[in-house]
Amino acid sequence: MNYRDRPVVVTGGTGALGTAVVSALLAAGAVCHVPYVDEQKIQLFPHRGNERVKLVGGCDLADESQVAQLFDGINDLWASIHIAGGFAMSALAETHKAGLMAMIDTNLVSCYLCCRGAVRAIARRGTGGRVVNVAARHALEPRAGAGMTAYTVSKAGVAALTEALAQEVVDQGILVNAVAPSIMDTPQNRRAMPNANYDAWPKVEEVATTILFLASPENRVTRGAVVSTFGRS
Repeated sequence: MNYRDRPVVVTGGTGALGTAVVSALLAAGAVCHVPYVDEQKIQLFPHRGNERVKLVGGCDLADESQVAQLFDGINDLWASIHIAGGFAMSALAETHKAGLMAMIDTNLVSCYLCCRGAVRAIARRGTGGRVVNVAARHALEPRAGAGMTAYTVSKAGVAALTEALAQEVVDQGILVNAVAPSIMDTPQNRRAMPNANYDAWPKVEEVATTILFLASPENRVTRGAVVSTFGRS
């Protein structure tokens, strides 16, 4: 997949999946714009200092003006990949409105605003582009979201946003898709579930490969898909 000199935004680019995506994009020749808020993660980010990685600090992705500023500052944007999000496990009866809104802001609002910024930036370029969102298995299988309803609702919104937006912008040559991972094999998830079968979990590099294809020029026909990336789990 040839991304040579193509600008790509990667939100959540300093996390486990985000780092795998940025690594693959750099190997394919892309220029990566990575917004972040966590200074500690930046210190551990392996691509800090790479001349083809443009770090944008202090960017709140749930803030409309900050997201607009991020995308307005990028010329010739080819693709935007939206990995940033959060997780909370809590029964509905124990989850107040603040908890629900936190999940909606972190997962759905941030994705919505970044989609808006990306579509506007790609439209300025005038020759099409790609948007890839990250939903979750629970967006496709909401019954599995018992005990984490607020999270499930927010990720289901990401899936619906993807399908609606894909139809809205196809005439501009912008193909919008999403992936829906199950639990991925990351150090954090291993610590949280020490007795799980890690071999069945999809690896972040494997999910990154699917994302890269959907965001690539080689993807000419796939749009409005929410692609399951479950591995054997």
